[in-house]
Amino acid sequence: MLHASVKEDVDEIRIVCPEKPYTQLSTNSQTSARRQEIIKMTEQLIEAINTGDFEAYTKICDPHLTAFEPEAMGNLVEGMDFHKFYFDNVLKTCKTVNTTILNPHVHLLGEDSACIAYVRLTQYMDKHGQAHTHQSEESRVWHKRDNKWQNVHFHRSGGSGGPAFGFSSHK
Repeated sequence: MLHASVKEDVDEIRIVCPEKPYTQLSTNSQTSARRQEIIKMTEQLIEAINTGDFEAYTKICDPHLTAFEPEAMGNLVEGMDFHKFYFDNVLKTCKTVNTTILNPHVHLLGEDSACIAYVRLTQYMDKHGQAHTHQSEESRVWHKRDNKWQNVHFHRSGGSGGPAFGFSSHK
C-alpha cells in the first residue's frame, strides 16, 4: 500500500514539458528570420550613410521619411532634402568609417511593420588623421510595402564622443 500511495504522490507532482508542435517551431524561426531581416536592412542603410551613397539611401528610405536627430536641433524633419545636404557636403569627404551596432532589439509590430532600437558606435578619422568614436542611440521604424522594407521614421540621440560623425570634424 505504501508503494501505491507513493506512486500516486509522484504522479500528482510530475512536471510535464510538452514538446513544441512543428507549427510553433516554424513560427519562431519565421519570427527570428524577420528580426534578422530588419537588422540586415538597418546595416545596409548605415552602410549607405557611411559610403555617402545617397541613391542607395533613397532606395531604403521612404521619400517622406521623418526624423528627430541632433542636426535638426530638436525639430522633426520630413523628406530627403535635409539629409541630402549631409550626403552632398559632408559624408563624401570621409574615407575611413567603421560602424558597430550594439544590442539591436527588434519589435515586430505586424507582418509589415517593425521597430529596431540599438546603440550605434561610429569610428572615423578626422582630416588630421586622428581617430574618433561617436556613440548615438537610435530607433528606426520600418514598413514593408510591395515586399520591400523601407525606413519611414528614425530617432537618433547624440551620445558621447564629440560631435556626430563627420558633421564638424571634416569641413
